[in-house]
Amino acid sequence: MKKRLGHTTLFRFDKVRLCGMSCTMNRPLALILAAALVSSGAVQAQSLNPLAPDIDAAFAKFQADAHVPGLVYGVVQDGKLSYVKGIGVQDLDAKRPVTPDTLFRIASMTKAFTALSILSLRDKGKLRLDDLAENYVPEMKGWTYPTSDSPRIRIRDLLAHVGGFVTDDPWGDRQQILSQEDFTKMLKAGVPFSRVPQTAHEYSNFGYAILGRIIAKASGMPYRTYVERTLLTPLGTTSSGFEVIDAPKDRRAIGYRWENDAWAEEPTMRDGAFNAMGGLQVSANDYAKWIAFLLSAWPPRDGPDAGPVKRATVREVAQGLNFISVAQRTGTSGPTACRQALAYGMAWRVAQDCDLGLTLAHGGGYPGYGSHVMLMPDYGVGIFALSNRTYAGPSAPAWDSAVLMHKAGLLKRTEPPVSPALADFYGLTGQVYAAGNIASLEGRVAMNFPLDRTAENWAKVLADLKAKSGSCVTTTPITATGAMSGTFKWPCDKGDVQGQVLLAPTHPITLQSLRFSFVAKP
Repeated sequence: MKKRLGHTTLFRFDKVRLCGMSCTMNRPLALILAAALVSSGAVQAQSLNPLAPDIDAAFAKFQADAHVPGLVYGVVQDGKLSYVKGIGVQDLDAKRPVTPDTLFRIASMTKAFTALSILSLRDKGKLRLDDLAENYVPEMKGWTYPTSDSPRIRIRDLLAHVGGFVTDDPWGDRQQILSQEDFTKMLKAGVPFSRVPQTAHEYSNFGYAILGRIIAKASGMPYRTYVERTLLTPLGTTSSGFEVIDAPKDRRAIGYRWENDAWAEEPTMRDGAFNAMGGLQVSANDYAKWIAFLLSAWPPRDGPDAGPVKRATVREVAQGLNFISVAQRTGTSGPTACRQALAYGMAWRVAQDCDLGLTLAHGGGYPGYGSHVMLMPDYGVGIFALSNRTYAGPSAPAWDSAVLMHKAGLLKRTEPPVSPALADFYGLTGQVYAAGNIASLEGRVAMNFPLDRTAENWAKVLADLKAKSGSCVTTTPITATGAMSGTFKWPCDKGDVQGQVLLAPTHPITLQSLRFSFVAKP
């Protein structure tokens, strides 16, 4: 059903379509993405209902403060678009309200499609990430590098923005309509370097435009065609595409800039040679399918791998280079939250957050548009927002929504399963504690174990521990940190006994280390 409130449209749905594209998808993939295949909106998860007013307020404030004509935002959770809302208008003349089917250009969020296309070609044996880019773009062979010892640019350097090019957002964004012929001339002429390649991260749209050329050369088809055939069509994103002029105008969000206290329409740029860095146009419904597909790569598991790109390949985009920085979390919680460890992966800014775990995020800024996406793979949740005002990226309300979900207890981490070996040795840990000695470990320990602590010393350590703790419940579950390690906490009369079980990489599996510590009650 649909409820209209002025220019605000809130969508809720009772059904999820189980097959998109007239059921042309292969059946396993259709089943994997079934929950994300929605015709005009989303199923609203009950758990998000209490947060809806706060989420809506955050985006409404952003819209007003940033002078955004319209935007749409959504939460993808457990493989489906669990919440989506459009506010404002997609065009100022006809004043058509924004809906989940309104089409927005997502600018640099296109780069994620480019990066995954490169990785898919690698999987097919069409290229290697360590190949020199000039092997696929011969115009680069005559370039003059900044120093005699400069390494020549590899494909992986372009993916991670370490090719040595200057940051070029204002200039690069206006190159969208550049023809392939003019791009060839630009490449032949060469470009001035900002720094020696591979020495630091510096964001480059130009570098991703080169990746588009590499995709075309390696695949034997235009970049746009490869992305459509490899990603867009298999995922059922039937409304998305690169040539915005071909899309129905009554569905397009017209792009505006805000200047001199008024809106001015930005020129509509056609598909061109820089499309690989920022040319894609999507609806919220389509983009949610993309997010659901990406999140489905976590956690690693057995079973069919039916996606258009392998799960392991999708997870590879989260591998950041070692140009690590310390960053403040985006949004209102940033000043008080602990700092993030941030690196750039493959078209994603990859950060470890104290509360949200592993995060992958990226913005999109473009003449007439601003967008943001952030994924929390540990929890299977993604949040995105698309707007139609120049460089108005809704990053703050997106991250604020994630923090709201965390504080409400709605982010549920998928814990690694406890392997049989870990369960076996954890059982022996309880026996060791109860007996006050390590006799039950005989024949089950690695060669380092008796060298690190003698049996006599173990007896003393265990006696001291039992004296401090009193009687303990040693049957609480162990929390796996991997198939070969885990942590535990036992409630005791005088406090808690905390510990770790660490197994050795041997056949048969043996115990490498056993650690105990006592935390007294306050």
